[in-house]
Amino acid sequence: MRVLYMVLTGAADPTRASIGLHLAANGSLETGQDVAVLFAGDGSDVLLGDAAATLQGVGVPAFAELLAKLRAHEVPVYV
Repeated sequence: MRVLYMVLTGAADPTRASIGLHLAANGSLETGQDVAVLFAGDGSDVLLGDAAATLQGVGVPAFAELLAKLRAHEVPVYV
């Protein structure tokens, strides 16, 4: 199955911004699904500056950790 996760929320709400990445990295990838991530709207702001390195939502892994896992698995990321 192919799944596209869309990140539409920016750094103002780190938990919501991290949920799509968490589902992609720790859900779909681990079950063998073909995954891609799209950052759009406010969600693209988390990729600017050091926001991605410092973002930490509640109940989800650190944003930087999730991005690293996606990179390690060569998941396509669109902005």
